[in-house]
Amino acid sequence: MKDISFNAPPRPRTLIHPGKSMPTRISHRHCKQGRHVRLYLQPGLSLHNALIEPLQALGIHSASTTLLGGAMAKLLYCVAPPDASGKAVICYTAPIDAGQANFIFGNATIGKDAQGQPIVHCHAAFRAHSGAVKGGHIIAKETFIGEQPISVLVIAFNEFDLQVSYDPETNISLIQPGEVF
Repeated sequence: MKDISFNAPPRPRTLIHPGKSMPTRISHRHCKQGRHVRLYLQPGLSLHNALIEPLQALGIHSASTTLLGGAMAKLLYCVAPPDASGKAVICYTAPIDAGQANFIFGNATIGKDAQGQPIVHCHAAFRAHSGAVKGGHIIAKETFIGEQPISVLVIAFNEFDLQVSYDPETNISLIQPGEVF
C-alpha cells in the first residue's frame, strides 16, 4: 500500500480582537417578509450611485446584494492586512488602482453610515487589466461601471436598517443591524 501522506497547509492564524468578547457574536434580525429585486447597474456611474439611486427610488435603504460579474471602467480597492498598531485585528490599506477590470463575483451590503448617509460596503473578486485575479474591499464611490450594465440580485431588509456604528470588541466601526421597526 502506498503512503499517501501529504503536507498539510499551515494552521490559519487565530484572530483575537482587542475588545471584550460579546456574549452573542453575531447580531441578527428577522424580517417577516423579504423583497427581491434584480437591478442592472448603469454604465458610467460609480458603483455607489449605480446601486443607491435605483434602490432609493424603490424605497430600499438596507439590503444584501450579489453582483453577478461585468466590466468596470475603473476599479479601486484595498485589502485588510493585520494592523501593526494592535488597535484592531485589521487595518485597510491605501486604495489600489486596478484600472479597467472585470468583476468575477461580488457582494455588497447597502446601509447607512454613522451620519445616516447611504453606504455601499462591497467585497469582490475580479480580474485586473493585467490579467491577474485579485480580490478585496471595493471603493464604491471611486469604482465605475463599464460600457455594459451589470446584473445585481438584491434582497431588501424592509423591517430594520443596517447602520455603521462602533463595535467595542473589534475596536472599529462595522455595519450592524438596527432595531426592528
